[in-house]
Amino acid sequence: MFNRDTRPARIDTLIGKSSRVHGDLEFAGGLHLDGSIAGNVRAEPGEDSSLSVSETGAIEGNVEAVNVMLNGTVKGDILARGRVVMGATAKVQGNVSYGVIEMTLGAQIMGKLTRIIERQGETAPEGAPERS
Repeated sequence: MFNRDTRPARIDTLIGKSSRVHGDLEFAGGLHLDGSIAGNVRAEPGEDSSLSVSETGAIEGNVEAVNVMLNGTVKGDILARGRVVMGATAKVQGNVSYGVIEMTLGAQIMGKLTRIIERQGETAPEGAPERS
């Protein structure tokens, strides 16, 4: 019934602790962030993408990826159609749209939580009107 996926996240791209990116970033596969990004972070559509942000990582912009593992800070909205995992040091200043969410005691969200429901191949926020 409850399935915890304990596989380590795939990392194709690593942004180190002393690195700073200014501008939007688009990636495929797995991205691990120890540094900071001032801009939107977006995974390529159709990919099984994962973004992991460490305790030292920070993003000032919106985030869009299938799976997000957050231990750092995001100042912007998060859209994760798969899973959002928030560690004890995670902080979000923005709205979070998710398929499944897991939060550890201490994680902070200053915004709205919206569950995404998949309907016949399309994605809609929960409570959205049905299309005929």
